[in-house]
Amino acid sequence: MYEEENWDDEIAGLPPKPMPQHPVVRQEWRPSSSSYSREQKSNTPRMNTDNNWMGKSRGRGFTSNADQDTNWRNRDSTENDSTSSRGRGSWGRGRGGFGRQDENDRDKIRDTNTNSFSGRGGGRGFGSRGRSDGFGRGEDSNRGFGRSNDSGQRSFGRNEDQNGQSDSSTIRVDSSMVGRVIGKGGSKIRELQDETGAKINISKDDDGSGEKEIQLQGPPDAIAKAKELINELTQDDRGPPRSFGGGGGGGGFGRGGFGSNSSTSNTEAAPVINWGMIRANKEINEKKKWEGLPPIEKNFYIESPSVKNMYPDEVSEFRKTNNNITVTDLSSEGNRNIPNPCRTFEEAFEHYPAILDTIYNQKFTKPSPIQAQAWPVLLQGLDLIGIAQTGTGKTLAFLLPAFIHIDNQPIPREERGGPNVLVLSPTRELALQIETEVKKFDYKGIKSVCVYGGGNRREQINVVTKGVEIIVATPGRLNDLVMNKIVNVKSVTYLILDEADRMLDMGFEPEIKKILLDIRPDRQTVMTSATWPEGVRRLGGSYLKDPIQVFVGSLDLAAVHSVHQRVELVDDDDKKDRLLQFIEEEFLPEDKVIVFVGKKLMCDHLSSDLSLLGVDCQCIHGDREQCDREAALEDFKTGATRILIATDVASRGLDVKDITYVFNFDFPRHMEEYVHRVGRTGRAGRTGTSLTLMTRNDWRNAAHLIEILVEAMQEVPEFLEDMAQRWEANQRKRAEERESLRGMGGGRGGGGRGGRGGRGRRREDFGVYTPTYGIA
Repeated sequence: MYEEENWDDEIAGLPPKPMPQHPVVRQEWRPSSSSYSREQKSNTPRMNTDNNWMGKSRGRGFTSNADQDTNWRNRDSTENDSTSSRGRGSWGRGRGGFGRQDENDRDKIRDTNTNSFSGRGGGRGFGSRGRSDGFGRGEDSNRGFGRSNDSGQRSFGRNEDQNGQSDSSTIRVDSSMVGRVIGKGGSKIRELQDETGAKINISKDDDGSGEKEIQLQGPPDAIAKAKELINELTQDDRGPPRSFGGGGGGGGFGRGGFGSNSSTSNTEAAPVINWGMIRANKEINEKKKWEGLPPIEKNFYIESPSVKNMYPDEVSEFRKTNNNITVTDLSSEGNRNIPNPCRTFEEAFEHYPAILDTIYNQKFTKPSPIQAQAWPVLLQGLDLIGIAQTGTGKTLAFLLPAFIHIDNQPIPREERGGPNVLVLSPTRELALQIETEVKKFDYKGIKSVCVYGGGNRREQINVVTKGVEIIVATPGRLNDLVMNKIVNVKSVTYLILDEADRMLDMGFEPEIKKILLDIRPDRQTVMTSATWPEGVRRLGGSYLKDPIQVFVGSLDLAAVHSVHQRVELVDDDDKKDRLLQFIEEEFLPEDKVIVFVGKKLMCDHLSSDLSLLGVDCQCIHGDREQCDREAALEDFKTGATRILIATDVASRGLDVKDITYVFNFDFPRHMEEYVHRVGRTGRAGRTGTSLTLMTRNDWRNAAHLIEILVEAMQEVPEFLEDMAQRWEANQRKRAEERESLRGMGGGRGGGGRGGRGGRGRRREDFGVYTPTYGIA
């Protein structure tokens, strides 16, 4: 710094002492298109702790120029013209900072002493006094600072030594791209660490810029490889990510924004996609995709003479007496011979004695209606849509033909490259139940695994990699394993979409479509459902090839007839008292009951309240940990607890045969769920009882509930009929009001001013009437 002037010598008339020579510092301001809010603060130079000049400017374009001949540090520098990009800066070796690097410009921005490339756009940061004479060269020095890597991706690291070695670095990626680096359940990040040898840590915090930091640690070559792989994962249409340097040259630099990702002169136009050519070559590309796959066999049906010789009247009578079986050919021709039903197990599997042995071990007496008609269809290799009520044996209907399909393929199991059978299920509980059914039938060493979210992913992967023939999975976890190339679904030749309507309700259609893209198109596909909504019809038409539809019962919503259905009208505040009354007065020690509620929070509250009152119960809903859900179900199945409080996650696929009561604490939002809830009891030839609490807010469902009760020959309460009539009258009144408003053409004001409108009531003489909602 400059020495202070001696005023005493000046007063005494002594000659002034010569001043030491220092570099001539010229400060100049360059015009800027933007400014900071603190730009008006003092621009007076100040000193830092290392006696280095620091520009106090917070605006853009503060320039500090020093002549080479008068460089106060006396460095042998060929070029010492450094320019800061923005704001506060200091002389010396930089610790690192933020900048963007253009891959095309990196050779032009080399630091002469530190051998580092500067990024584009000045960054935030400051450096201590060091040995570098400046950062950057001449006109390029205002591009930023810091070291970048050859791949042009973001990096931020600590100080480098003279050899440029570094054992840590940080890259910043867009928050929307972090999922690609992590992968499902952290699978991708573990794969990156194993492949590169670098330790990868991802920050959970977002600083508001829409980006997150990824810290890399390890040898320089491992970090470079990790950066390269992460760059490939996070590449998108916006170009390569920003680079943040670690270490790098000194010189003045300062606080500022970020430069652009690449110069406008190097911007390339986005490639044009020729969709017409892609569509024209679709068949050729599809053929290339599936060429080289092994052949498959699908027809293993040897029709029994007793089935083949059934008279048409005999077939019609059997289907009518077995819960009105309806069979429809959905092929384009629609004139295929539909196979006759099998009345006994021997008629279906007399040529497969090992299958018969597994059936006899389970003590089954005769096939259920869906099994009797589905087995001949599936054993012929045809696609099937099976619609039947819950608890009617749909799982066994598709499972036994799957065993035969696996065992009779022409390629040995060890050469198939993956599983042959894939069962997709909407919920974890249903997937675990299907796996349990598979393990009951020990058929020729066929192995299976259940792949579902919330389970031990590593154990699931270990089982899959050892080799299995059947995978039972939920769509989310299966997509994770397919994306990480752990499961190869190209080997799947027999596909089951179980409870397809529920999977659509839960929003799994995109995941299902993604999985089906990688399964060979000549597969055999089975779709089962308890209802037949429009979404299921659309899915069946898209992904099944000329299927046979088998309906058991009516196409309309219908509950099982083995359940006595009771409906009661209560107030919301009285529901809990009614449940306690049911437990104290009607619930016997040998009974089991599922109490269905509408919300997860209510499920927790109700179970806590009952536990505080000394009632032993368990609860299950989607937010509970998987281990807790499995423990609750196990306690309920074994009888350790006899009261289970659940949301609709337990309304499908929960097969506990000794459930005697279903208590609908909250009325379901959809009538399909009412049918599934009631189907949890009265299973496997038993009877059961359902008790449903309705409030006046549930009046919109009264008419549909009456239809279900009438179809099942149940008693219809008078209040239910009254609610249905009131709802219908209310709907008519609202329709008339809409028509009158449309005819008036004046909307809210009628024909005139319409008054002030005020508090929700209109003057009747203006033609607008305020409807009254609810039940009087």
